[in-house]
Amino acid sequence: MSTLELWPIGNCQVSALIDRNGDYVWGCVPRVDGDPLFSSLLGGEHPTHGFWAIELEGCRTVEQSYERNTPILKTRKTDENGNSIEIIDFCPRFRRLGRAYRPVAFARIVRPLEGSPRISVKLRPTANWGQPSEAAAGGSNHLRFAGSTMKLRLTTDAPVGLVSEERAFRLEHPLTFFLGPDESFSGDLARSVNDMLALTSNEWREWVRGLATPVEWQDAVIRAAISLKLCQHEETGAIVAALTTSIPEHAGSERNWDYRYCWIRDAYYTVQALNRLGALDVLEGYLAYLRNIVDAARGGHIQPLYGVSGEPALPEREEPGLPGYRGMGPVRVGNQAYEQIQHDAYGQIVLSNVQAFFDQRLLRMATVEDFTALERVGERAWELHDQPDAGLWELRNRKHVHTYSAAMCWAACDRLSHAATALGLEERAFFWEARAKAVRERIETAAWREDTCHMSATFDGDNLDASLIQLLDLNFLTPDDPRFRETLQAVEKGLRRGSYMLRYATEDDFGLPQTAFNVCTFWLIEALHATGRDADARALFDEMLSRRTAAGLLSEDIDPETGELWGNYPQTYSLVGMVNCAVLLSKPWSSIR
Repeated sequence: MSTLELWPIGNCQVSALIDRNGDYVWGCVPRVDGDPLFSSLLGGEHPTHGFWAIELEGCRTVEQSYERNTPILKTRKTDENGNSIEIIDFCPRFRRLGRAYRPVAFARIVRPLEGSPRISVKLRPTANWGQPSEAAAGGSNHLRFAGSTMKLRLTTDAPVGLVSEERAFRLEHPLTFFLGPDESFSGDLARSVNDMLALTSNEWREWVRGLATPVEWQDAVIRAAISLKLCQHEETGAIVAALTTSIPEHAGSERNWDYRYCWIRDAYYTVQALNRLGALDVLEGYLAYLRNIVDAARGGHIQPLYGVSGEPALPEREEPGLPGYRGMGPVRVGNQAYEQIQHDAYGQIVLSNVQAFFDQRLLRMATVEDFTALERVGERAWELHDQPDAGLWELRNRKHVHTYSAAMCWAACDRLSHAATALGLEERAFFWEARAKAVRERIETAAWREDTCHMSATFDGDNLDASLIQLLDLNFLTPDDPRFRETLQAVEKGLRRGSYMLRYATEDDFGLPQTAFNVCTFWLIEALHATGRDADARALFDEMLSRRTAAGLLSEDIDPETGELWGNYPQTYSLVGMVNCAVLLSKPWSSIR
């Protein structure tokens, strides 16, 4: 049965998920939102294609781990007689000839460790969303596969005939596999791929070396940071919400969404978390992406999400060729939310950009011209701060004036005032400060419920959702504000289920949600810490860390009863929560120096 015990590898161009047997079960080409070359994760209970397995005859145990501070995966398989092999999986990523080298390619090295192991190689890619892509005639060292978006070639020093026929053979020396574009592989294959492995390892270790990690939970933070980096499409700077599509939020829910796109909101939270670790390259890449989005909008409507190259149209469809995760379809491609109205995006664009007006470490600090472009975004926030939208939970058939969206619009005005001050634009600073004050007054009047003593999630009701906790993170309310403490108490009482937090506890377009939303639990942990409940916060954080996969990661949702993970994986929201809480809760480095 498929599970989310999956190990991501990638190079910020392509990625793959490898299961607990060491098989590739998910991976798209030529980029994260492309056609799945490996699709068996969504192939139902007994998929016949969409995977790449290197099987050890009589395998009894499988052990997996990442090479330290990298997304390079090592899988050790041992059979019933003690014969064993090691498989090393990675996607090349390093600097070459002054340029970034991150090809559409997957590399595997298989080494004998003990005894006389016998292996078979089963490479069964798919194209056109689940259709088998059969191997075409190749040369003495390669096989070709015709994909829907690109032709691929497996170059190997393994016996090609035995690989093609999936026949078992004895592994007597290391073998190399390089699955990439259909072009000749120049140079010695084994030496070249081993060189790529060393260079890729060094590249990732150098990146991790620059992180300002907390002293506690370093392993968790580093793994989360690497996985967040894998969710960035470096060519454009876009950050996708997850590497997968259509993993349901709970069994049979049909809440199956495609998360392989760049949500303005999710990307904001990602760069916010990585900024706390000093990973400025992710911020700089994303700001370049955002500037192009803002330019294209010309001061007008900003969508909640875009494609990784800034594509505005992401029409949603279902792909019947794949039965879905554990057979729980539908499998969706595209996301209808791109058509929605979500006003919080205007705030998140400004919040993502504002650091660039202050941070002198950046290669490119923000300019007056950048500020002028952001003012057009601020104008939209001002115009729309008290107008109905679909909200951050992307309700498909309902609209309200959402307090979270209004607070993000307030933040847009407030931070524009800060940016103007940094640029010495005193008049514009006063202008945006006045607007921020007006929006604040509107929210405080419309969202506060005197009779129930808490902020409401909408202006026209008296309802709760976990996003109200974010009024603290936005600096709209302070930890000692009685309104925040009473709101936190109401939210915790209404939405907490044991160790986990729901988004909301009311029916939506698909009925009543059954799983908790992991980032909401992390929001609660932050709020507990801020209001002096440190012991509770640490206990809850330890509980969430215990729910990670063996790879050290989390998906979007968790079943409060069983602890099983659901939803797309790895989910940037959840990884962001891990990073933020570790930074907040950790003892300082000075305590051990």
